[in-house]
Amino acid sequence: MTPTVWHKEILWAMTQGIHVYGSASIGALRAAELASFGMIGVGSVFAAYRDGTLADDDEVALLHGPEALGYPAVTEAMVNIRATLEQAVAEGVVTQPLACRFGEIGKALFYKERSWEAMFQRAAAAGLPPGPLAELAAWLPSRQVDRKRGDALEMIAAIRAHLAAGVTPLTVVFRFQDTGYHLAAARQATLRVAHLGQPD
Repeated sequence: MTPTVWHKEILWAMTQGIHVYGSASIGALRAAELASFGMIGVGSVFAAYRDGTLADDDEVALLHGPEALGYPAVTEAMVNIRATLEQAVAEGVVTQPLACRFGEIGKALFYKERSWEAMFQRAAAAGLPPGPLAELAAWLPSRQVDRKRGDALEMIAAIRAHLAAGVTPLTVVFRFQDTGYHLAAARQATLRVAHLGQPD
């Protein structure tokens, strides 16, 4: 299991002149947290974190499969659920009150258990009207909104435009504090790289 990217790692990278972009998931959250230091955020998820519309990490968290299978999503990210329900309301599939209640059911689930199937089961148990739920279930397979994917593609386009315009090293306005934790992490990373370079 790989730990989430550390704020200090991003700040250090920027002091090395690297332009750091963030979008879609934890990158969007980090970009919102570090925008004032020069990290570049792209997309609607970033904007929601930056503006305070979103605050919780679990909004973008999901459970995924192993690297060998290409990290397939096993659960649903809350930002995608919200976007899909907004689309369902816009298309008249469900009413706004029902979408809000359904979203609350999804939010109450632990992110590793958050799936459309689990949400429909809980919605039925909570007494939500079966007719509209059936309509939503029938509409869902072909109309789900992948907000994270859309934001990621938007970030790729922004990076390509940046590269096409010419990239100069980033200049930061903060002083990097090389703390003991960062030094220890840097030493461990150096040792790992050295170990990878050794013959078996």
